[in-house]
Amino acid sequence: VQLQASGGGSVQAGGSLRLSCTASGYIFSINDMGWYRQAPEKQREMVAAITGGGRTNYADSAKGRFTISRDNAKNTVYLQMNGLKPEDTAVYYCHVFRGPGIRDGAWGQGTQVTVSS
Repeated sequence: VQLQASGGGSVQAGGSLRLSCTASGYIFSINDMGWYRQAPEKQREMVAAITGGGRTNYADSAKGRFTISRDNAKNTVYLQMNGLKPEDTAVYYCHVFRGPGIRDGAWGQGTQVTVSS
């Protein structure tokens, strides 16, 4: 299982970024995916998740600003982030949850998002 995340960067508050995570090594379309983040000296937290069928779930901090989506033909999950705030600064990780063919779940390598005020 491999998860390759990209799309991070530095933006000013109010800006937007789109993260992408391309997966390989398992049947992408039937497994649930998520985006997590970890800020310095804080625990990793879930930002958004999407089931294989497209049902979504968001952390309260992400609702109304972030959108998770997936393209099963491209084995890719996205996180569109709008209205970014300095408190969104973190390393963002994509994650495949335990499911068919994925015994323990897996993590991507992380991509840095920095939002300046």
